[in-house]
Amino acid sequence: MSRPHVVIIGGGFGGLAAARGLAKAEVTITLIDRRNHHLFQPLLYQVATAALNASDIAYPIRAVLANQKNARVLLATAKSIDVAAKRVELDDGMLEYDYLVLATGATHSYFGNNWDQVAPGLKTVEDALEIRRRIFIAYEAAERESDGAAQREWLTFVVVGGGPTGVELAGALGEIGLHTLAHDFRSIDPTQVQVMLFEGGDRVLAAYPEKLSAAAKRSLEKRHVEVRVNSRVTAIDDRGVTFTRDGREQRLGARTVLWAAGVQASPLGKSLGVPLDRAGRVEVGAELSIPGRPEVFVVGDLAKMLNKDGSQVPGVAQGALQGGKHVAKLIAAEVEDRIDGNPVDPVALRKPFKYWDKGNMATIGRASAVVATKRVAIHGLVAWLAWWAVHILFLVGFKNRISVMFNWAWSWLSFKRGARLITGEVRSLPAVRSIGPHGEPAVHHGASTVSLGVPSVPPASPSTSPSPNEKVA
Repeated sequence: MSRPHVVIIGGGFGGLAAARGLAKAEVTITLIDRRNHHLFQPLLYQVATAALNASDIAYPIRAVLANQKNARVLLATAKSIDVAAKRVELDDGMLEYDYLVLATGATHSYFGNNWDQVAPGLKTVEDALEIRRRIFIAYEAAERESDGAAQREWLTFVVVGGGPTGVELAGALGEIGLHTLAHDFRSIDPTQVQVMLFEGGDRVLAAYPEKLSAAAKRSLEKRHVEVRVNSRVTAIDDRGVTFTRDGREQRLGARTVLWAAGVQASPLGKSLGVPLDRAGRVEVGAELSIPGRPEVFVVGDLAKMLNKDGSQVPGVAQGALQGGKHVAKLIAAEVEDRIDGNPVDPVALRKPFKYWDKGNMATIGRASAVVATKRVAIHGLVAWLAWWAVHILFLVGFKNRISVMFNWAWSWLSFKRGARLITGEVRSLPAVRSIGPHGEPAVHHGASTVSLGVPSVPPASPSTSPSPNEKVA
């Protein structure tokens, strides 16, 4: 009797959890991913803001499964699923399966708008490096800029979305100006940088208790981040954003806009031919298989997983990890029953998935974070230490843990960030200022700029009044 073939698509938290959970099962595993590395997404914003290198939070999938003899890794892109034929269509071939685990995650959602080129989101290493590039090019452009209004635009950074990713990005951007680059430039004052965080709801971190949302807002403001709630962005281009607030349409000049306002499930779920929700997530059964196909499982951000009370499992790493482990246990048990000659009725014998909510956490910056569990809601240094410990614990790879701890320790002691390289070709920047005989800038008029960065505004305490480079319609 040949071993059942388990195909796992996606090397993220859910996919790896499923593969590892089947390490002792009598199965053959093929894990497919279009990238060769597992990415620790909770720390991806730190790559985007130069606190860590990409290699600190990414680890080769082959290295993770190197000692698991029943698993192989295939670098490929899955195009579609033929559930009737039990076959995966790849970009260069086909792969048959006995069990299929889909764990392809989610991507950015711009709600039907073509903003991806002017407001990059944060899901991949490539996204993080592009965001980092735009951030530091903006400072370089501002240093060369002779026009005051244009310089303010370069030094204004906009983050759209007040969830954990948006809050973490905005807090890090504030610290870059206040500390990291405070003494590195001669023609600009990085501490005058303005970071704007736009949130359509009435508070940031809406999934957290109100007191933690308020604490996060205060912490952001200490980092010179202006938080604008009840503000809906309606247009984005390479020179800024248009938004509505209190029924008024307003315009803010900005050369760097970052997107953290929405996600959409991987399009691979559409090929399953089963119901999807508005975000493209696959509606799975209680045991995480799709209707009518007990051999096909979906976990993580691609699945609409429900708890017993009907509430939805949040799209966080823990949900994917627990889902992957649950599916692995089900498959292993069924394979063992077949080997023992026991009759198998997959759906009838399967235990439903039960999500253990371990809580949520987000960091705002140095010694500042929020942690919410069913019993505890804390913020500040203690929460930050808890956040620090949990993220180190779940990083894949001993070397990565050591590297991240070292970089964090160095940043703590020096207030610096060590991954400030601008990669790729830098397109034309504002014409350089001439320098006078005594070192003073001899302003060169008529300089031209290109859309490479971020809008800038002089320091402003959080308020509802328009910023200097903001226009009210």
